Amino acid sequence: MVNVFITCLAACLLHILPSAPTSISWCYHKASCSDLVWPIIAEKDCNGTQQSPIDIVTTNVQANTTLTPFTFTGYNQDATLTEITNTGTTIQVTLDHKKMHVEGGGLPGLFASTQFHFHWGNGSTTPGSEHRVNGKQYPMELHIVSKAEHNGSLPNDSILAAFGFFIEASNDTGKPESWKILTSNLTEIASAGDKTRVSDKLTMDDLLSGVDRTKYYRYLGSLTTPNCDEGVIWTIFKDPIKVSQDLIDLFTTTVYINKTSNSPLMTNTFRGVQPINGRIVMSQIAGTKITGLLMPTSANKTSAIIMPTSANKTTAIIMPTSANKTTASIKPTSANKTTAIIKPTSANKTTAIIMPTSANKTTASIKPTSANKTTASIKPTPATKTTAIIKPTSATKTTGLKPKLGLKTTRILKPASTATTLSQAYIFPLSVVMLYVVLSL
Repeated sequence: MVNVFITCLAACLLHILPSAPTSISWCYHKASCSDLVWPIIAEKDCNGTQQSPIDIVTTNVQANTTLTPFTFTGYNQDATLTEITNTGTTIQVTLDHKKMHVEGGGLPGLFASTQFHFHWGNGSTTPGSEHRVNGKQYPMELHIVSKAEHNGSLPNDSILAAFGFFIEASNDTGKPESWKILTSNLTEIASAGDKTRVSDKLTMDDLLSGVDRTKYYRYLGSLTTPNCDEGVIWTIFKDPIKVSQDLIDLFTTTVYINKTSNSPLMTNTFRGVQPINGRIVMSQIAGTKITGLLMPTSANKTSAIIMPTSANKTTAIIMPTSANKTTASIKPTSANKTTAIIKPTSANKTTAIIMPTSANKTTASIKPTSANKTTASIKPTPATKTTAIIKPTSATKTTGLKPKLGLKTTRILKPASTATTLSQAYIFPLSVVMLYVVLSL
């Protein structure tokens, strides 16, 4: 039985966590390798059911007051934007991930920011943001990619958090100054593979100026380029970054997709919106609190973030908060079924196995096996009947009755229906009390 649970847990982890990247020849500019054929040439995930980007329809967004403000560390530090590169598919800036971190905002732990890149259209005729809001597409979009940190390291299979910022054109010229400094590097990286250092005086906060980072949307999606790995925690900020049109145009007129003399300009570097497939998009705005979003309350507790993906399905990502914790991922097994397995790694943790096979039928059974360990399991029974069993295995761990002479007391409640009387429920405990009286005599 334990092996089955471990196998299920491993399968869940493989599904929810991004896999190691493989080399796939993909592009934006040719029909043979554009985003329309990514589900074929990168079929592992690009044809998945939780793909990004999406069109955020605000009337369908669910308010969630547990989505708290973020804490951005190192975003105001100099010399944290280290290198800017023309990758052939985007312009990417490498970040000093040892100094730049994000936490809070409903994220399951500490995330190190590793890079940011851009998506854009072809100028004034075609906007190029990947995400949309109520069908609106912005001229550009900036993505900051961050990885879950484990004991100061960034494993390849770390959960990813992506932060999306819309870029909107302003009527100014050469503004803001931070973007003027950044785009001045584009002439030095005109061809694919070119790279150069970024000014030490430029900070991430400078580039995000004017954005209220307490207002955002949240959903579970994927990377927007092959392999399109799913399990990415997306945050889309509502306020756009205001950048003058002349600086936006530099992206569409300055950089090329390869080093050849006839290389096309790098334009329309965005993927089309993907089906929502019943996923729930949440917002930090005040509203009805969604239950089940758990955050750690101390260093020795496991934090869990539960991301509902539809009305009948829930995906949960459980992140450890220290070296002694267990990382578990939970995937629904069908539209109406959820299997959750949480395994502790030390003797004083709790093992919980929750295996409902119907949304409205549950039996609870709690069986403590020692003073500091409890195994809880939930299994289905008819919707109108609930069986609760409490069976302590130690004479000092009995609820309701005080055992004498080392006796173990078992209390069983078995209502035959919703109309079960108290006398029926206590027949067995009463017998035990009578036995106790006889023994005392």
